[in-house]
Amino acid sequence: MSESTTNGSASRQEPPSQRELRRWRGYLADERAEAAVYRDLAGRRSGEERDILLALAEAEKRHESHWIALLGDDAGKPQHGDLRTRLLGWLARRFGSVFVLALVQRAESRSPYATERAATERMAADEQIHEEVVRGLAARGRNRLSGTFRAAVFGANDGLVSNLALVIGMSATGVGNGVVLAAGLAGLLAGALSMGAGEYVSVRSQRELLEASSPNPAADDALPHLDVDANELALVYRARGMEVGEAEAHAADVLARVGAGTYEREARAAMEHEAIGTGLGAALSSFCFFASGAVIPVLPYLFGLQGVAALLVAALLVGVALLGTGAVVGLLSGGPPLRRALRQLAIGYGAAAATYVLGLLFGANVG
Repeated sequence: MSESTTNGSASRQEPPSQRELRRWRGYLADERAEAAVYRDLAGRRSGEERDILLALAEAEKRHESHWIALLGDDAGKPQHGDLRTRLLGWLARRFGSVFVLALVQRAESRSPYATERAATERMAADEQIHEEVVRGLAARGRNRLSGTFRAAVFGANDGLVSNLALVIGMSATGVGNGVVLAAGLAGLLAGALSMGAGEYVSVRSQRELLEASSPNPAADDALPHLDVDANELALVYRARGMEVGEAEAHAADVLARVGAGTYEREARAAMEHEAIGTGLGAALSSFCFFASGAVIPVLPYLFGLQGVAALLVAALLVGVALLGTGAVVGLLSGGPPLRRALRQLAIGYGAAAATYVLGLLFGANVG
């Protein structure tokens, strides 16, 4: 039995109103557009991810069939989906990145079917599951870029906020334009070097901790000489968290493969899958991202602006950049981009305002 025939509203006696027909035609257009988005995303992927996206497109086709059956002769000519869905399609055809998946995840979370009487419970449940499927696909992308993304957001945001605060605080003391510019450039270099050094130490320390916890490759050389019936290999797996039965079964499997000559050093490989990157690469990324943010508050002074005009332009430029980084964080985290952007802006301006007040007080005391 099809979804459309199980829906009570489809079998009611009174004809649908023009308002209902317009809403249903909108749903039909959106389902077609969403199916196209999934097909476009699938076209930029391969393997399992491609299959998952094509399955989602097929599910949207089922929903499309529901609205076609409900509308009947009132379906009319095919319409365009709403602006948001069409934008997703454009992005999917050209990029197909984790950003697009994050947007699709948010779109699925806003499905109106839970409160739409003409939609079936099955359709509403489908949309909830679709959100989780897309969340899982987006999580893969987020995991792949987590290290770079962290360095980019933290580095750029720190550069924006700290150097704006420094420049505004120095200006508030009443010093000359040259001093403010020198302080801004010094803050850029000092902060970028500090960020790079800190990121290098952080990544190196994390790698060293993982290496200290990884299996010793020399221990593999002892495997062929263990007593098959009484050995301590199972204790190794128990020490790493396996239950007794599971550890003994895994130890027996490993020894069997050692005897057959097919054993590979899988334990060590499994422990080294952490995507922590290299210390030098992380340091360079942090340096560049911090510098790219810290240079923005200095730009007005580099171009010769002075006084209040320079402060206002610096604050405006930094505000735009903070809104951008906040929106990106919101998109990738699946949260509301505007709220994240405004939060980022409030934090940055709050820090700058506090430093400005301190600068005024310091300048007054010195004077």
